[in-house]
Amino acid sequence: MSLTGVGAIIGIGEIPPQRRISDQTTLGLIARAARAALIDSGLNLDQIDGLIVGTHVGETPQHVPGTVSEYLGLTPGYAGSCDLGGASGAGMIWRAAAAIKSGMATHVLCVLGNTREKGLLAKASNRNPIREFDVPYGMSGANSSYALFATRHMAEFGTTAEQLAQIAVNERNNAQLNPDAVFFGQKLTVADVLASPMISSPIHLLEAVMPCAGAAAVIVTSLKYAKTQEKPYVHLLGAGEMVTHRAASQAKSFTQGPLRLATKKAYDMANISVSDIGMFSLYDCYTIMVGMTLEDVGVCEQGTFGDFVMKNNFSHDSQFPINTHGGQLGAGQADLAGGMGHVIEAVRQLRGSANGRQISNLNYALVTGNGGTVSESVALVLGKNYE
Repeated sequence: MSLTGVGAIIGIGEIPPQRRISDQTTLGLIARAARAALIDSGLNLDQIDGLIVGTHVGETPQHVPGTVSEYLGLTPGYAGSCDLGGASGAGMIWRAAAAIKSGMATHVLCVLGNTREKGLLAKASNRNPIREFDVPYGMSGANSSYALFATRHMAEFGTTAEQLAQIAVNERNNAQLNPDAVFFGQKLTVADVLASPMISSPIHLLEAVMPCAGAAAVIVTSLKYAKTQEKPYVHLLGAGEMVTHRAASQAKSFTQGPLRLATKKAYDMANISVSDIGMFSLYDCYTIMVGMTLEDVGVCEQGTFGDFVMKNNFSHDSQFPINTHGGQLGAGQADLAGGMGHVIEAVRQLRGSANGRQISNLNYALVTGNGGTVSESVALVLGKNYE
């Protein structure tokens, strides 16, 4: 099934990342982000007939689509959850387009949010590969799991700690042009990164995202409707998804991930290649994730991202603009909304509204999402409105 020419992003809304929001509920943040996206889209609330949310919010561990619909005052004819971890934001976009193509909805709200306050979570099963094959050997969380990938890349290709640190520096530099970034006004050097505490060798503290609060929303509508509005919109031209495992111990490779196949699907659907992409909005929970992604999406050959990041600064006026808002490493990761932030930055750039960091002559952007430990991958090709 091709989704080219089906969906268009017409509205975006964001509650900028913050260290913590303790005086509001997750539902309240979701409502604020959704309202901002509605205002941006020009749609009325009663025109929203589709809803895609995450798998839990702080106030409820289940029945999330119904809870959010009730809270927002929606009666969607299509409602669902997307459970792809950090890939959820990107995964929502193509699912919304698919719902529109099927006739189940016309205007779909995709929204995620987090306060960083503890909420209700479903109990995890004691019988799963992570608990059997990872935890007993000390791999009890994301830090140690991603450290395994970084260690393998360094051993196999000679990638250095300085090269990984440079990724964090490049993104932090981009964050200096984004007033909404958590680290706006706080520059970083390679020496700073390498001097920060080692959280799981070889990963330093400043090579990992800082969890924070915030929310993000995107409205996907039919291309037919978008063309009737006197405002810029963004095409969804291609999408790809691939899931290969959950536990790091079950990964097929520790130097490349399923994103390689997901991106090929997206490129093929959009009928373009990596050389056509003018902006890369890449999921970045750790510096090693950015490096592996650069290789998987075709920006550089496998095993060479280290040299690439030392020669390219990621800025909006460079040959390879990457995470121009600072990414999650520079702007902050508001839980799953952090991944949606990559979609929103791509939309801003394609609309020409990324003030102070606008990429010139931009036609196509690639957005990636990553869930689990290099396991759940989504790639989107977004295009500028030419009509």
